Amino acid sequence: MNHDEQDPSLLKAFEDLDFLKREELRPVRLMLELMKADMLQREAGIRSTIVVFGSARIREKVEAQARLDEARRVENDRPGNPAAKRAVRLAERMVTNAVYYDIAREFARIVSTSCQIDGRCDYVVVTGGGPGIMEAANRGADDVGAKTIGLNIVLPEEQRPNPFITRGLGFNFHYFAIRKMHFMLRAKALVAFPGGFGTIDELFEALTLVQTGKVEHLPVVLVGRAFWEKVLCVPHLVDEGLIAPEDVGLFRYADTAGEAWRQIVDYYAAHGDD
Repeated sequence: MNHDEQDPSLLKAFEDLDFLKREELRPVRLMLELMKADMLQREAGIRSTIVVFGSARIREKVEAQARLDEARRVENDRPGNPAAKRAVRLAERMVTNAVYYDIAREFARIVSTSCQIDGRCDYVVVTGGGPGIMEAANRGADDVGAKTIGLNIVLPEEQRPNPFITRGLGFNFHYFAIRKMHFMLRAKALVAFPGGFGTIDELFEALTLVQTGKVEHLPVVLVGRAFWEKVLCVPHLVDEGLIAPEDVGLFRYADTAGEAWRQIVDYYAAHGDD
C-alpha cells in the first residue's frame, strides 16, 4: 500500500498545525501561550515589569492635528453634515488627549532609566503592543535603549505590533485570558491612561485581584484625574454599599509622568519591595 507523503496522518503531531488547531487541543494551546512568553522573558532576564494601559486611538500631537485639519476640510466641503461635524468634535478631543501620548512616553523613559541599570531588567515597561498609548510607552523605553515588552492580541481588525517593542519580546496571543495572566505575572505596578473598554477591563481586573488578595503590593496609578473621575464614580459605589470605603485606596491619581513614578516609588517606600 502506497502512502501519500501529504497524508496528514503521517505528520508528527507537533508538526501538524491543523491537528493542533482542533477544538480538543485547546488546553494544549492555552498551555503553549502561557509557556512561550514566560520562557522567553526568563531567557531575556526580565525580573519585573510595570504595565501601561491606555487607548489605542490616542495619537502623537502632530498626527492628531493632521487628522483634525482633514476633518475640518471635510466639514467645509459638507456644511451642515452631522457626521462631518461630529468628526471634527472628536478630532478636537484627540488633539487635546494627545498630551497623554507625551506623558506615557516620558513615564517610560523615567522608569527605564531608573530601573534598567547594570544589565538588570527590573520594572520593564510592558504594554498591549499596539498603537496609541501602548506605542508611546514602548517608544519611551526604546528612546533610552531599554528593553520593553509588547503583548499583542490577534483581533478581527488586525492590531499590528508597534515598532518600538524590543526584538524577541513581542508576543502574539490568541487568548485574552492568557494575555491577561502575562500582564500580571511580573507586574510591580499598573499605570492606566485614558482608554475605552479594553483599558477599563484590564484596570478593573487588576483592582479585583488586589481587592481579593490574589495579588499583593500592586500600586495602581490612574493618569488623568479629571478623566478618570468622570469615568469611574467610585464614591457612588461606596454610597451604594457595593465596595468598602477602604477600597477607594486601591488606586491613586497622577497628572504627570513624574507624579506617576513618584506614586510608585512612595508606595514601595511604605510597603517594601520584595
